[in-house]
Amino acid sequence: MNAAIIFILLLVLMLTGMPISISLGLTVLAFLFGFTEVPLESVALKLFTGIEKFEIMAIPFFILAGNFLTHGGVARRMINFAASMVGHWYGGLGLAGVVACALFAAVSGSSPATVVAIGSILLPAMVKAGFPKSFGAGVITTSGALGILIPPSIVMVMYSVATNTSVGALFMAGVVPGIALACVLGGVTWYRAHKYNYPRLPKASWTERLRTFKASAWGLLLIVIVMGGIYSGMFTPTEAAAMSAVYAFFVAVFVYKDMGLKDVPKVLLNSANMAAMLLYIITNAVLFSFIMTNENIPQALADWMLGNGLGMISFLLAVNVMLLLAGNFMEPSSIVLIFAPILFPVAMKLGIDPVHFGIIMVVNMEVGMCHPPVGLNLYVASGITKMGITELTVAVWPWLLAMLCFLMVVTYYPPLSTWFPRMLGMM
Repeated sequence: MNAAIIFILLLVLMLTGMPISISLGLTVLAFLFGFTEVPLESVALKLFTGIEKFEIMAIPFFILAGNFLTHGGVARRMINFAASMVGHWYGGLGLAGVVACALFAAVSGSSPATVVAIGSILLPAMVKAGFPKSFGAGVITTSGALGILIPPSIVMVMYSVATNTSVGALFMAGVVPGIALACVLGGVTWYRAHKYNYPRLPKASWTERLRTFKASAWGLLLIVIVMGGIYSGMFTPTEAAAMSAVYAFFVAVFVYKDMGLKDVPKVLLNSANMAAMLLYIITNAVLFSFIMTNENIPQALADWMLGNGLGMISFLLAVNVMLLLAGNFMEPSSIVLIFAPILFPVAMKLGIDPVHFGIIMVVNMEVGMCHPPVGLNLYVASGITKMGITELTVAVWPWLLAMLCFLMVVTYYPPLSTWFPRMLGMM
């Protein structure tokens, strides 16, 4: 009964058009005052202790690093390098977009940042080269989603905060699925380009490839710093985030010089705005999680599911459907912070690996970012391409279909997620 009251309150507030974070906060307060005897002091205490986690500091740092890289010419150099490597294949510039998105994802940690950074440069170039706008929009919208699967990933940090799973293990678990999904999206891009005979770039010489690699090396080195530093134990994921922010500032301002010192305050302000928004969502989601736990809702759900003989296969299918439906109305951070504390105890009782479950949730978030009506990547791509959401939805469907098939593989084949971190001794 209490669970029904909580979710009806939340749904009603969200349907009024209220932001998710405020809906969560008001739901918690209304339920606390109306239906429980929980003292107000414990709520205030929970607000502070809930976000008093070292891992949360990684979020503003990764956002800052992504913003420096987006404005600092790193994306353009990565596109040039990717184009020199795969541009001569069918759909060359489209394939270059997939590769560039995968590379940029490995330094930014954010899907919208990847779509903006790569899309704003690549899409005009693709249209100029003779590609249909819808093809370019489909490639960039879906490939940009790699930003939250290929580590570092802000959404993985959110999952870690919600479930106390190791961020380092999650990051390493995202490597193989991230590369596999990039290959799947690249395959769809190549197939459609081959089918419709889209343009190809002239084959680049090895001298040209070496030149573009050298030009992008400073940006690519950040991947080595973050991943190498975490794996070697030199620093934690949070320290890696701080390192990447300082390094991205140095590269953008002093190495590539595409950004002057006068532009730094604007980047800092944009990053602070985005970080504050996410931290506000986290704070209210922590309160929501506290209410759920206090009312024993996750445990009751786990007992009900197990009592009705729901096994691992049917549970994971139900999770995928639930998360994909949630992706219709909410953005990834909110979904992870609301659903992870509810679904996680059930997954643990069914013997599902916490890291594998985290990757399933992240891939669901990726798909959610690319389908209407609230797909964040669709809105970002719409701003760049000046295409309507309906038009964009039609443009992305071949890639979206491939992503759904990939989601099924990730869900029911755990070694895809767990093999790499196990091999590194992180699980």
